[in-house]
Amino acid sequence: MSTPEPEEFDVVVVGGGPGGSTISTLVAQQGHRVLLLEKETFPRYQIGESLLPSTVHGICRMLGVTDELASAGFPKKNGGTFRWGANSTPWNFSFSVSPKIAGPTSFAYQVKRSEFDKILLDNAARTGVDVRQNCAVADVIEDGDRVTGVRYTDAEGTERRASARWVVDASGNTSGLYKRVGGVREYSEFFRSLALFGYFENGRRLPPPNSGNILSCAFPSGWFWYIPLSDTLTSVGAVVRREDAAKVQGDPEAALAALIAESPLISEFLADATRVTEGQYGQLRVRKDYSYHNTTFWRPGMVLIGDAACFVDPVFSSGVHLATYSGLLAARSINSVLAGRVDERAAFDEFETRYRREYGVFYEFLMSFYDMHVDENSYFWSAKKVTRNSHTELESFVQLVAGLTSSDFELADAEDAALRLKERSSEFADAIGVLSDQREQNMAPLFKSSVVRQAMQEGAQVQTRAQLGEDAGAEAPVFEGGLIASSDGLFWEVPERA
Repeated sequence: MSTPEPEEFDVVVVGGGPGGSTISTLVAQQGHRVLLLEKETFPRYQIGESLLPSTVHGICRMLGVTDELASAGFPKKNGGTFRWGANSTPWNFSFSVSPKIAGPTSFAYQVKRSEFDKILLDNAARTGVDVRQNCAVADVIEDGDRVTGVRYTDAEGTERRASARWVVDASGNTSGLYKRVGGVREYSEFFRSLALFGYFENGRRLPPPNSGNILSCAFPSGWFWYIPLSDTLTSVGAVVRREDAAKVQGDPEAALAALIAESPLISEFLADATRVTEGQYGQLRVRKDYSYHNTTFWRPGMVLIGDAACFVDPVFSSGVHLATYSGLLAARSINSVLAGRVDERAAFDEFETRYRREYGVFYEFLMSFYDMHVDENSYFWSAKKVTRNSHTELESFVQLVAGLTSSDFELADAEDAALRLKERSSEFADAIGVLSDQREQNMAPLFKSSVVRQAMQEGAQVQTRAQLGEDAGAEAPVFEGGLIASSDGLFWEVPERA
């Protein structure tokens, strides 16, 4: 049987997670023909349940799903609660730390990803995206140096082709499609981690108003996440370094129990809990190689977003933020080129520079976060020695942000990066010390930390623009000669020169 003639689209998106749904919707809103191919059938299980405000109040507002999220019953998350650093008393990180997002939108949600992702995918279909599930993409189609489409197998097992101006790889960290954009995937030496995780019923909650917070708790072998997904269901995961892989091998039930026993706080919170053993949450799972980035994010006709491009250690819940943010950036690039506002190279160089910068912001924030932990017998001290004794990781970081002329990243070499990291992690630790000593926690000292301000800055900008539009005012380019977002956030524009 011959392969059917290819269908024609403006954009083909591979993957229906938050990044894929975001770019599909924002491009389809402009009347363009978008095909989204998803290999599974939604709802389906996915890890990464903790969101940031910029996704909820910024990008999801642009997508038109804010009210649907509000009515879904997801627990509200005011920030994070941490047992981390020199002080043994848990301390809170509140989203109201940033003056730009203080007030009624200084919260996010903890979500069951099967439900959250389906909300975004169904919304994409309502917007006009041609959503086809149970369709596995085999490879891209090329014409010279340009990607011009994909080959895929549909739900009936028929091999098909779809041509497009652009192919977007939003297929996550396990697909090999990213290799077709060129470059290589570089893994972090600092965050060489594995996670063993499962789900529990009837675990303890933090006291109000922080009962919906993620709890991140350091213990000798690593750290735990503890995420309330409902009044009774909790996602619990232990993150350990690769050198301690033996701790998560063998019987996963016994391994997780042993890791929980190392943490008095997590043991206390799970004292009356039972592990879920059926349904989508019944399996204990392992994920490895938490942090990596591709050396190239795009080529003519193809762009990587979300985990296909990069991922960083999840202690600050940045996964869905980076996925949806990159979807927004890539949508601006595609919309701008199709509208004839900006040429392809300028548009996608802007995409890559901004996405690489945001990844670098979180990367440095997390290196500083790990660096302030002072237990010399812990996982974190071993990770810290990478920074103290070897510049390999820092050289990689400098290369990651190379070419960014923003004052945030004026780095010449690994020595500069090491000195700045030490200065900023000390600054961060001092802010945490002030925060931990307060009887009533005031977030102002924390916002004085430069790594905290950077981590909140771009998300707050996206959130403000989604809420205020033209009233948000004109933004400045993030690098010399760069572009700026349009007032509605959906296009790139060349800034007026003074």
